[in-house]
Amino acid sequence: MGKQDPNAGRNWYVLHTYVGYEDAVEKSLRQRIESMNMQDYIFDVQVPKEKQIVFKKNEPVEIEKKLFPGYVLVDMIVTDESWYVVRNTPNVTGFVGSENIPVSVTPEEFGVIQRRIGEQEAKYKSDFQVGDFVIIIDGPFKNYEGSVDSVDIDKGKVTVLVLIFDRETPVELDFTQVKHK
Repeated sequence: MGKQDPNAGRNWYVLHTYVGYEDAVEKSLRQRIESMNMQDYIFDVQVPKEKQIVFKKNEPVEIEKKLFPGYVLVDMIVTDESWYVVRNTPNVTGFVGSENIPVSVTPEEFGVIQRRIGEQEAKYKSDFQVGDFVIIIDGPFKNYEGSVDSVDIDKGKVTVLVLIFDRETPVELDFTQVKHK
């Protein structure tokens, strides 16, 4: 018989937590791994986040937004002991899976998550969609109404078709210059 692979059974698993406690769960779990010497079974804990730009008082502010509120990822080998340590961490409500058997994240799913986290360029958050009816609240076209023709999340811009001299004219505006009618 060959030697047992030390990483056999090692996978990423998903924990259910109370929403708003994801960071607290990550912190407590890291402390528990340390204090209970579980480093050979529990390797990493992540709360997947991505950067977004939101507007506060019309100023763009960069925030980190949780990709999956109520969930925490754990890289671990499931044994009775490691399962117990994770399952009994405060604010953890359970593993994602069936019955008491945690289901691991597929490499494809984890790849998608890693790519989202890896996009360090912050994106603007937009509630605008093509076809939405909006009113312009700032700039030379203030009080004009129109429909959204395109949305550029990366630049925080929206193109609105406005009726000027009986012709639809595309006007490019910042997200802050328009609101839903």
